[in-house]
Amino acid sequence: MATARCAGVRWWRWRRNPLRRRSDVIEAWVILAGWVLGLVGGLVAGLAAADAIEQSADRQRVERRTVSAVLVEDAKGKVPARAAGDPRVWATVRWTAPDGSTRTGEARVPATSPAGNRVPVWIDKSGHLTAEPLTEGEARAHAAAGGVLVAAGAGGIALAAVSVTRTYLSQRRMEQWAVEWERIDTRWGGKPADPAS
Repeated sequence: MATARCAGVRWWRWRRNPLRRRSDVIEAWVILAGWVLGLVGGLVAGLAAADAIEQSADRQRVERRTVSAVLVEDAKGKVPARAAGDPRVWATVRWTAPDGSTRTGEARVPATSPAGNRVPVWIDKSGHLTAEPLTEGEARAHAAAGGVLVAAGAGGIALAAVSVTRTYLSQRRMEQWAVEWERIDTRWGGKPADPAS
């Protein structure tokens, strides 16, 4: 018996009753639309973000390649690469770009490499130094994390919009109730509220 009464109270915005206002119906639709948009929109946005990250990683694997570069200077005593667990340092290297031109730049190399030593470096299709592309496993992990974050963000924005709309509707409802209570109080012989007080 108590369960049936509770279920009736939960769905009061959707049922006809004399206490239901137009703002209650609007609020019910806003909540429903917000949850649907938050869930479906978040899912679609998350899947799109994950797909974009995987496509970017695939493009990197196609466009980037490793070439052999010559170390211009000794790597000993150079600035560490600062990546956790990375024993490499930054040093100047020289390599040949795809167009045949010789280029120099800073790359991470083993800390004990002497000048003239050959080291592998990654270049993009223009021949500029670049980072090593993500492996398939790393790309999947980045895509999953990015998809989850984007889905949560998109869903959160939709639900935040619902919350703001509900707050506005609740405030309007309270203002309407205040006006109606004042009118009823005046009918029953009460004094109208003094606007100056």
